[in-house]
Amino acid sequence: MRILLLGSGGREHALAWKIAQSEKCEKLFIAPGNAGTSQCGENVAMKADDFEAIKQFCADKQIDMVVVGPEDPLVKGIYDDLKADERTKYIPVIGPSKAGAVLEGSKDFAKAFMLRHNIPTARYQTFTPATVEEGCAFLETLQPPYVLKADGLCAGKGVLILPTIEEAKKELKEMLGGMFGNASNRVVIEEFLSGIECSVFVLTDGDHYQILPEAKDYKRIGEGDTGLNTGGMGSVSPVTFATKEWMQKVEDRIIRPTVEGLKAEGIDYKGFIFFGLINTYPTPSSGECGDPKVIEYNCRMGDPETESVMLRLKSDIVDLFEGVAAGRLDELKVEFDERAAVCVMLVSGGYPEAYKKGYPIEMRNEKGETRNISEAEENAFEGSIVFHAGTTMKDGQVVTNGGRVIAVSSYGKDKEEALRKSFTEAQKITFTDRYFRRDIGADL
Repeated sequence: MRILLLGSGGREHALAWKIAQSEKCEKLFIAPGNAGTSQCGENVAMKADDFEAIKQFCADKQIDMVVVGPEDPLVKGIYDDLKADERTKYIPVIGPSKAGAVLEGSKDFAKAFMLRHNIPTARYQTFTPATVEEGCAFLETLQPPYVLKADGLCAGKGVLILPTIEEAKKELKEMLGGMFGNASNRVVIEEFLSGIECSVFVLTDGDHYQILPEAKDYKRIGEGDTGLNTGGMGSVSPVTFATKEWMQKVEDRIIRPTVEGLKAEGIDYKGFIFFGLINTYPTPSSGECGDPKVIEYNCRMGDPETESVMLRLKSDIVDLFEGVAAGRLDELKVEFDERAAVCVMLVSGGYPEAYKKGYPIEMRNEKGETRNISEAEENAFEGSIVFHAGTTMKDGQVVTNGGRVIAVSSYGKDKEEALRKSFTEAQKITFTDRYFRRDIGADL
């Protein structure tokens, strides 16, 4: 098959790495890709949301399948656009329709969907600039901390968790006043749920689904889960509390009702569903493992969870994608690698706020000698896989090109061994103002 993968981050490098392993993949194109994805296929200088260019490329290159990595083109309707064009209407797209992507594109829609289908989630209400005073009154009915979510897409940064009612009211007014642009024209206020978060992923063909390895990611920039939210500072898989009993609750109460709810509402959904869950603390009624509740949906794989999950997915991912396209996902089997996998994200200084780009990314050997990471041999990082996120090529060198720059992913017989490997290899990679959290996985 000739496959086009859309996106440019660490998630896309991990997907490209996995797709390229398939015997069914004849040729892989990544648009636009990054300095690392070129190791897995051919990068194409084409934006992931340039629908006309994508359709023409698919026709010119005889593309057999399009895999959509990021949320933005999905929310903008790339699935529908390709299906409506004579040149591309028969090409399978791994990613939901525009109507399905609203699960991520609108927090208000997602919460209302959960209520309609009795899917456990936090109590909430949605407010607009015209109802800001009602929003302040609703905050008075909640206990601290207070959770405010921009309704639209904010690249993982549109959620505020605030300790006092005064801060919550102030931030609500600022959000509705345009803090996140059009994304915060509406703001969801919901009750805070105590517990530990977990990311669960499925592939669905619209009728059936297969559950992929779960992961836990780390959103805050600072160690000890402090500071601002980021797109993600690292991930761990498996998750210790995601026992067979707990995952059965997830499937029965959340996954199955979601897939059945999408079908019942006539929403065309063929692709990944990301369930951002929280394991609320055990109560006498919930048993030892606690009760899972939904914090959010995403219409694609998570980042940096993908950089751990792909390591643990033993099955041929292209085979699974074919099952999605043909509506026969129930005939396939998903196999997990029993080893642990972790990801540690190296980020630019200043991220998630202002940061500079264009710094050369180097690797240091045991003698203290450095050279650009573009010169690294295949086995330069022992037991680890280096996925590029915010990187690009400039004058023959790999340089920084984003806030999250490099993901160092490793296998281990357990979480501790995998973490030791990733932290060791992360130390070898250097660039100006490099930063990474050294406590990934410590809370498990």
